[in-house]
Amino acid sequence: MSWNNPGSDINTPTRTIIHLDLDAFFCAVEELHNPRLAGKAFAVGGRPEQRGVVASCSYPARNKGVHSAMPMAQAIKLCPGLIVLPARHSEYSRVSRQVMKRLHRLTPLVEQISIDEAFLDVTDPFADGFIIASSLQATIREELSLPCSLGVATNKLVAKIATDVGKAAHRSQASPKAITVVAPGEEAAFLAPLPVDALWGVGPKTASRLAQLGITTIGELAAFPPVELRRIFGKNGQDLATHARGIDDRPVITSHTIKSVSQEVTFARDTSDETTLLTTLNDLCESCAARLNESRLSGSTIKLKIRWPDFSTVSRQTTLSQPTDQAPHIQAAASLLFQRIWKGQAVRLLGVGIGNLVTSPRQFSLWDHPTEEDTLTHAD
Repeated sequence: MSWNNPGSDINTPTRTIIHLDLDAFFCAVEELHNPRLAGKAFAVGGRPEQRGVVASCSYPARNKGVHSAMPMAQAIKLCPGLIVLPARHSEYSRVSRQVMKRLHRLTPLVEQISIDEAFLDVTDPFADGFIIASSLQATIREELSLPCSLGVATNKLVAKIATDVGKAAHRSQASPKAITVVAPGEEAAFLAPLPVDALWGVGPKTASRLAQLGITTIGELAAFPPVELRRIFGKNGQDLATHARGIDDRPVITSHTIKSVSQEVTFARDTSDETTLLTTLNDLCESCAARLNESRLSGSTIKLKIRWPDFSTVSRQTTLSQPTDQAPHIQAAASLLFQRIWKGQAVRLLGVGIGNLVTSPRQFSLWDHPTEEDTLTHAD
């Protein structure tokens, strides 16, 4: 397979972008800790009696119709006997960092887009994308015992869709472990038969509007006059026309600016039990701390959100003198805010957020005292 750009200098290589997606990542980590889960229908997420949702599910569960973001109660109806496990975010973050270290060994051009996904730019005039992807897949399997699927193409858009297509074509009781390669010049042909909602930026509303125009596949979108797409969809219309042809010149970005991290939970029943509320608050703070550690960030603004049974919402925040990524420090600040807001009322939702993030944490002093900035909002 030649990856040189047709019509260009022979020494100018076409980009080789790999998209990596860890197969059912949370479940794969759980199987590492408990091999007896292998081949069984199980899900990671919240308890059904607490309005929990599915964060991840095994492939045997997926074959029963279970999917991520589904209410856990519905998942259990679809898959009787479904094993439900609580999420262990700190462990998933630890394993994710091990995966990303392997990617950085291969190239410094790594863009992590989630805990279990990343893009790599491995452009090299003498390298074969399939061989690189196969070697990387084998390394992650042999060193970390984790399955993954990969897409290889000349740009991020097509590489990501290639991964999705490969995984969809390998549905079974086991992880897909797919590698899908789209050769240079074949991008438009690869995309043409796929549904329009496979494209980035095409959500339900846009897909519905396109269907009204008689456009249901990416090929039909590519054939539609770009000027009409711009007239109907504005700037997004130009992006639709370009992406439908498999064109995407965005680079692999090696760093992102994260403005805040947050976690919240909606209780199965409105509760005024102080023990339940404080335990939940501590769990939320620990989850936020795990996400901060995963991203190598610290924050100095701690925000607490409480929603009452009438759906009105109160939020308050406090600013620490120095950033922190430690759960005890976050819990201490959030608890002070909770004591200021809560006076025994029933609570529907509880949330914690961390803002004013920095990448170079300083040592937090236990003698520091926060200064509060209170805000009060009401939501329908």
